[in-house]
Amino acid sequence: MHGWRAFLLRCFGAKVGRRVHVYPGVKIWAPWQLTLGEECGIANGAILYCQGRITVGRRAIISQGAHLVAGTHDYSDPGFPLITKPIHIGDHVWIAAEAFIHPGVTIGEGCVIGARAVVAKDMPAWMVCAGHPCLPIKTRNFIANPQHLEQSAK
Repeated sequence: MHGWRAFLLRCFGAKVGRRVHVYPGVKIWAPWQLTLGEECGIANGAILYCQGRITVGRRAIISQGAHLVAGTHDYSDPGFPLITKPIHIGDHVWIAAEAFIHPGVTIGEGCVIGARAVVAKDMPAWMVCAGHPCLPIKTRNFIANPQHLEQSAK
C-alpha cells in the first residue's frame, strides 16, 4: 500500500518521489510542508511534525519512533508565538530509532544519526553521530553496490 499512501500524501500537497515507502503507522502533520525524495523510507511510529518545511533526501531512512519537529515556540514571549524552521535530511541518511531532530537542523548527506540521539544542531556529511546532545563520532565508511552508485549519478 506504499503507492496508495504516497498518492494520499500528494493529494494533501506533499511532494513525493518515486518508490517511496511510508509505512501505515507514520504520523504526518501538515503534509503540504513535506518533501520526500525518491526511494526514501519512513518507518512505523515516525512522527514528521511539519509546522515548517521538512525535506527528506533520496534513499534516506527515518526509523521507528523518530521525531522530526520543524516548529517550536518563543518561550520569552508570554503569547508563546510559533517559530518554524525547516529541517533538511540529506540523501543516503539514516535517522535511527527514536532520534529527535530539532527545528532548523540540516543532516548532511550520508550521515547516520544513532538511536535516541537528540539533534539540536547541523550534523556533517558522511559521519556517524550519536548522543544527547548528538555529536559526530566517526567517519561513515559507505560501501555501496556499484549499481546503486550508478543509479544515484543519474
